[in-house]
Parts: sequence; C-alpha cells; structure tokens
Amino acid sequence: MTSRREGRPGGRREGHRLRGRLRRTLLAGAVAAAVVLPVSAAASPAVPAPIPAAVGEQEPLQAVYAAHRTGLAEAARMAADAGRPGRADRLHTMEAGGAAQFLAFDGRGTGRAVEVFGDLATADRIAVLVPGSDTTLDTYQRFREGASALHVRLSAAHPRAAVVAWLGYDTPGTVSTTVLTAGRADEAAAELGPFLSRLARLAGPGARMSLLCHSYGTVVCARTATGSPVTDVVLYGSPGTGADSAADLPTAARVWAGRGGSDWIGNVPHVRLGQVGFGTDPVDPAFGARPFRVGPGGHSDYLKPGSESLDSLAGIVLGTAGGGAGRAAATPEVPRA
Repeated sequence: MTSRREGRPGGRREGHRLRGRLRRTLLAGAVAAAVVLPVSAAASPAVPAPIPAAVGEQEPLQAVYAAHRTGLAEAARMAADAGRPGRADRLHTMEAGGAAQFLAFDGRGTGRAVEVFGDLATADRIAVLVPGSDTTLDTYQRFREGASALHVRLSAAHPRAAVVAWLGYDTPGTVSTTVLTAGRADEAAAELGPFLSRLARLAGPGARMSLLCHSYGTVVCARTATGSPVTDVVLYGSPGTGADSAADLPTAARVWAGRGGSDWIGNVPHVRLGQVGFGTDPVDPAFGARPFRVGPGGHSDYLKPGSESLDSLAGIVLGTAGGGAGRAAATPEVPRA
C-alpha cells in the first residue's frame, strides 16, 4: 500500500531520493567487492626501514641490484629488531639468497619494490607487470611467483626475455575508499610513465615492451602515457578502467583484454557514478580491445603455470599473438622448449 506521505508530490520526491541513495550505496559496495575480495591482508603498522639506496641512472645494473639488496637486508634486520619477525622473514625471502635483482626497493610502510627477472641489458622482449589492490611487501610473494612463472614461460621460447614486477605505487587497501576511485591510479601513472622511459634505456637496443595489468592495475595502466617503446597493453581481471573505449587510452600500443571463466569480477556492475566506479568492461566488444583466450581460471590465476592465460600472455609479449578488436582470438602459438 502506498503511504499517504509518498502519495503526495513531496513524498514521491523523497522516495526517489531515498532509492537513489540506496542505488549509489549498493553500487559503491559492489565495486569495492570487485576490487578487494581476492586478497585479504591485515593493514601493516609502521615498520622501521632504511632510506632507499640512492643510485644514479648511469650506474651499472649490477651495482644497482647490489645497492638494493643491501637495503633489503638492512630492512629485514630492522624489522626483526623491531619485533616484526613476519615482515623480516618475508624480506629475507625476497633476497633470494643474494640473487635478487631490484631496480628499486623501499621497505618503509607497506613498501615498494621493482624486481627484474632475466637479463635486462640484453633482453629484446620485456613484460612489465602492474599489480592490483593490496599488493604490498607483506603480500609480495604471490606477485613475485606470477612474474617468475611468466619469465620461465617466456624463456622457454625466447631466451632474450625479461620480466619486471613493478610494485612502484601505494596500492589501495582492501577496505578503503581509495579502492573505489582513480586517485591512487593517477598517482601511480605519474610514476609508471617515466619509469617505462627509463626502462627502455636500460634494455637491449630496440627492445619490445609489453605492459601487463591486473585488476586495479588496469586502472593505473589506462592512465599511463606509455610512449613508443610499449607495443602492447594487456588488461585482465579488470573492474573497468575509467575509459569508455580502448581508443581513449593515452597509448599508441595495441590494447588487449581478457577475463577468466571463473573470475567473479565479471559479475560486478561495470558502471561509474561520479568519481566512484570504473565504467565500461574492457572485455565488452564495444570497448574495442583485442580479445585473447584466458581459459577457466579465477581472479588470481592469470599467471598460473600451465594455464591457458599464461600461454596467451606469453604470446602477446613475444609478438606471436593473433586476434583483432571485437572478435574471438585464437590462442597465441608459443613454442615450447
């Protein structure tokens, strides 16, 4: 039964306003769930760590790696002394027995790290991985395992391949308003664009670079001016990018999009309301990205060894991928060792 209040014009307007607020609340909750559910890590209180090593761009790569390994070891020692054995153990794991190759490392707060897999100086195929929400030094191992799996897959077909795991920004937390908007992505894009230019100068002559972006990382990549070294931008597990189409992205690279058959992010409304939400689904043919086969995997399975998605991503990085905008793409053929 309609109430007397809602039966009057003022009552109807009030009812519309209430329903509008409810829709906005539900939308915000849906978008938040889309981005934060895969990983649930507790917020890390402040952990003491040294000031990041100051290394000049002209320094040899091995000197850069050594400087950041020293900083990493010191951060692990300081964490242990501060009664944070969990953080200390994770940092020791990152040292990889003294073999880790970091272009950047900052152990303060949730941390930042940029790690190289392979010989960057001779590589002519380079994949740069950009992670999504809640990737920190305390959750870094899963990100690292994906980067390592991709490097192994690429190297089996092309020895002169390298992978860069770019945790170069403060990712949104699992429960925060920042995960619903592009604020953190805008800050990250301002860091990622110049980094790609520097990376091109460090790599082998004429190196081909691909930007592989996961979840909230797709929002970052959609705001990054890539420049000519980047030939491919790949969006997977995306909540949307904030752009209406691939043509709106600040890149001349080919844009690809894919989503696993069990990735729950496909059930989330790809809409935007003001500054909340990220709009058009990149796998929608109307977005104009090139599709690639992903298989039945879930939100965290794109770089899983032996997966169809890993094969496809390797094909894109190596330049053997087929497919065009708006139509089904064949699985790229990547030679196996």
